[in-house]
Amino acid sequence: MHAIMPRNAIQVILNEHGQLSAVIGGMLRFVERVEGGEQVPGIMVLRAMLYYIREYPEQVHHPKEDVHLFPPLSGRSPELDAVIRKLRSQHAEDERLVRALEDALTRYELKGEPAFAEVRDRVQAFAEFYFEHMRLEEEVVLPAARRLLTNAEWEKIDTGFGTNRDPFEGSELEDDLERLFEMIVHILP
Repeated sequence: MHAIMPRNAIQVILNEHGQLSAVIGGMLRFVERVEGGEQVPGIMVLRAMLYYIREYPEQVHHPKEDVHLFPPLSGRSPELDAVIRKLRSQHAEDERLVRALEDALTRYELKGEPAFAEVRDRVQAFAEFYFEHMRLEEEVVLPAARRLLTNAEWEKIDTGFGTNRDPFEGSELEDDLERLFEMIVHILP
């Protein structure tokens, strides 16, 4: 029998997407305010947002999808397989885009105003990229998972998504990133 109700893993994905969206939205607001000549919190806030974006998806969010959600969906349909391949490719592309954004931010810190346009353009491009990535997951993969996966498959997926732990040294990365997220949200207007 196929699962027809939302599962814990789906709620985890949606919650994590919500947090990522809030931080990306904060990045967009930050560059809009700089461009508009408004007062903004120190540049370290944008650095903190980039750190969160770099660490959370790479260490917590994407591995759960790659290891627990995508494998049981693979082979169900050629269309779904193509979307999963695209999402996995985007997981790798995400890291490159964040690195380029960090480099642009460093140039801005060193050169000042003349280098800001690149930061703005990279933030906007990253936001478009990531919002499209999350849309594919939410509008294609999650509905397919609800429709196609069995209760036994969901139990394994839910268990896998219930563990958000740092693969390095056994420390709890999720707790640190949660504190960072709360700091970012409280600093942003």
